[in-house]
Amino acid sequence: MPLKQPKIFELKQFLAAKISKMKGITGFRSFIFSPIIIYIFRCLVGFSIGFWLMKTLPNADLFWALLSIMFVISPEGKDSPRLTLERVKANLIGAFSAFNVIALPIDMFYKIMVGIVVSAVLCSVFNLLNVSRTAVVAIIIILIEKPNDGFMASIDRFLSVLVGCTIGLLVVIFTGSLIKFLHKKLLKVERRINHEH
Repeated sequence: MPLKQPKIFELKQFLAAKISKMKGITGFRSFIFSPIIIYIFRCLVGFSIGFWLMKTLPNADLFWALLSIMFVISPEGKDSPRLTLERVKANLIGAFSAFNVIALPIDMFYKIMVGIVVSAVLCSVFNLLNVSRTAVVAIIIILIEKPNDGFMASIDRFLSVLVGCTIGLLVVIFTGSLIKFLHKKLLKVERRINHEH
């Protein structure tokens, strides 16, 4: 009887060590692939690209591209690509709405009001009402910032918003692929470690 107790004790130690290692790896995996870490990573990548473009091309109006990049990156985990795409569409609707009202012979206040109405209707038509505030921000970016710069400045801001939305969407798509790849690799390592013990 006394001989069996050490074996049971050794088995308990072995199982405790194995469970501890599994929790450590699983906990690490859960932390690294948590929505907040993924969102921070995407924001840092998006900001780095936008800031680099802004500094590389100082004569281009790329501040709005940087702002649009950050605006379309979604913190939601599972639906991030879908929500990002919806925000891109809403941003383009807002830019399109602003672009269409810019030539109206009315005060800027009323141009923005008309642009908001047009963008809300378009967002509703395209079933994007939940991200319509993105469209309103695009209208304000295009119409209010330096309103006396003329028509070409608005086109520049429209293009800047378009570039930013595209970059933001690409950041979400590429980081999503990278995250899936790394997650699979880490799972393989975790299985190998668990199999060895």
